[in-house]
Amino acid sequence: MPPSHSLTAAEAAAALGISLPTLYAYVSRGMLSSSPDAQGKHRLYDAGEVRRLARRKEDGKRAGKVAQKVLDWGVPVLESSITLVADGRVLYRGHDAMELARTASLEDVAALLWECSARRIADAPAVPFAAAQWAAWLKLWSDSTPLDRALVLLPAAAAQMPRVWALGRDAQLDTACAVMRLLAAAMVSAAPSNEPLHKQVASAWNIRNRQQAGLLRAALVACADHELNASTFTVRCITSTGTHLFGAVAGGLAALAGPRHGGETVRIAALLDEASRAPDLDRYLANRLARHEHGAHGPVLSGFGHPLYPDGDPRARLLLGMLADCAPARSPLDEVQAIARTVRDTTGAEPTVDFALVGIERVLGLPAGAAFTLFAVGRVVGWIAHAMEQTRDGRLIRPRARYIGEVEVAG
Repeated sequence: MPPSHSLTAAEAAAALGISLPTLYAYVSRGMLSSSPDAQGKHRLYDAGEVRRLARRKEDGKRAGKVAQKVLDWGVPVLESSITLVADGRVLYRGHDAMELARTASLEDVAALLWECSARRIADAPAVPFAAAQWAAWLKLWSDSTPLDRALVLLPAAAAQMPRVWALGRDAQLDTACAVMRLLAAAMVSAAPSNEPLHKQVASAWNIRNRQQAGLLRAALVACADHELNASTFTVRCITSTGTHLFGAVAGGLAALAGPRHGGETVRIAALLDEASRAPDLDRYLANRLARHEHGAHGPVLSGFGHPLYPDGDPRARLLLGMLADCAPARSPLDEVQAIARTVRDTTGAEPTVDFALVGIERVLGLPAGAAFTLFAVGRVVGWIAHAMEQTRDGRLIRPRARYIGEVEVAG
């Protein structure tokens, strides 16, 4: 009887839907590997490798029909063992992300996604340049938005890093910790620190309430990764060219800022501002919905309806529930809840994580743009995990285009 993680030739062929001669041809072409059994009489096939090949074959069968949709909520374009989004859940390396968000720190999740110990992250060396230099940079860019500060200061910091191009595991983890902490420090305009990031963010925003600080922690964890979204795919593409982690993360940050990605928080904040001034919320939202495009499931409104979660975004559900439990006595919580309720009743669309982040910003009285900052500071952990995975893969990401233009006829 072969080990549970191995398949016989007949079992492997059946799983792939091919004949035994074709299976042997796959091995000869290097598409599949095999190893002898304990007696050396038969060949065994790794079940995981067979499963991955079966998935690629299935994707290939569908490719002709969905090629134009592959990069638009279509079939996966890369294999990854980091995050699974399926059946209304988010799993970080097999662990329920929402359960992690209830208790774990962002550093705990970084250890999980980067496959190292939490102690390794806590003990990572401080950034290797003088605090006075960082303070001078922050002063110079003090009037800039958190995004602009980070996009300027990350490349500046990279130039000061002695091992920024090093690929050894220890050097890679040191750089990862530096990128994570420098991005957070730039966005909240503070000195980089090895203190847990949610505490750094809470301190920068004068959040003293323990439960509210816990909400910020949960928001960072909930935002840590979300499979191959636009910014993460950008990070992987940049990493595949061989550039360093600072460059890849700067590219991801630029992609995240777009209004159809993390930058949607700006539009949601404007929506909440307008709604708070409207004399009739129902009429205001009805007018807004009438002016918006219609998606596959009805009217589209910023912050509502996620294509991957037809029954509602679990990240928003968790964060809005925690927000209700720790909102200050005098806050616009009722307004935020009323908007979510009205849109749900009118369109059936549920809030997304972007709406929840803006709700946190508004209810806790955080600085303008805090929602985007939470998104970016959390997401950098996932970007780094994907950059590490792409580095191990070693291949250049280079899709082909389907040309649909004119062709000059020779002759």
